[in-house]
Amino acid sequence: MATFILKDEEGIKKYDTCMMLGEEGFAALNGGIKIKILELLKRKPMFISEISEKLHLNEQNIYYHMKEMMPLLEVAEEKKVRGTIAKKYRPKALNFCISLSDNFKDFKHGTRKDNETPPFLFPLFKAGTFDARFVVGNPDPHGQHKARARDGHYAIDLALYLGSFSVLSKNFSVSLDVDVKLKECNENLIIVGGPVTNLIMEEINTYLPIKFVEGKHWLIKGAKDSYSDDNIGLIARIPHPHFKSKWIFVIAGIRYSGTKAAVIGLTRMNKLTLSRFTNQNEFCAVIQGFDLDGDGKIDSVELLE
Repeated sequence: MATFILKDEEGIKKYDTCMMLGEEGFAALNGGIKIKILELLKRKPMFISEISEKLHLNEQNIYYHMKEMMPLLEVAEEKKVRGTIAKKYRPKALNFCISLSDNFKDFKHGTRKDNETPPFLFPLFKAGTFDARFVVGNPDPHGQHKARARDGHYAIDLALYLGSFSVLSKNFSVSLDVDVKLKECNENLIIVGGPVTNLIMEEINTYLPIKFVEGKHWLIKGAKDSYSDDNIGLIARIPHPHFKSKWIFVIAGIRYSGTKAAVIGLTRMNKLTLSRFTNQNEFCAVIQGFDLDGDGKIDSVELLE
């Protein structure tokens, strides 16, 4: 059974195999010369004579230390030299550890501590498991506007982000808007896409404190102003209108570029976009996407209200 060591480098978790040491193995590491020998052997297997030459120590001295190190070493190659068998050695592992704990816990890849999860997202997780359904627009013409959804793939980036706080549910977690009936869906929902391409978003729109408004051009009517730029997006959380223990999350834009801006705002700049969230029953943030590096793609957002 493999054992692994896990370390955190600036928020990125990295792992490698590790050899657990008992009392005998731990003693085999005691001493500066032994560490120097391991440093050599990690590069390539060596004979005792080669180690002696590299460390400028006599072979008898090296042999004495390596005899104590045998729990950590294995033979990589054997060679007949002047009637005797010479052996090349290498480490059994490059990481060693000793543990006194008898309280190991299950490790779930990708999870974070609860206190690292933005409070805005709390309803989406139940006992560390993702507890919601994504609703994306049908890519085929549908609804009164006969529109094709072009922003459903943005849910992938959103899912990767949410997955870092949880483990996967047993239930399939995404549906097309045409397959969901809001009044029958007793689940937390994440609606991705605006009301033109997502029929559930069109239905939810009537319950939002900040709404999408149809006119000559679609716009978002906020408390401070109305916004019609294609890169305008909305991030919202409201109680489910039909199941009060559930929540509706909205990640939507006037056009698909606005939806992308909303996804970037929630996944990469949530300290800005959620800065006014204080656990309100209803919350909306209007954001605008910008292309700061000039490559023609949205890469940053500003909070409008």
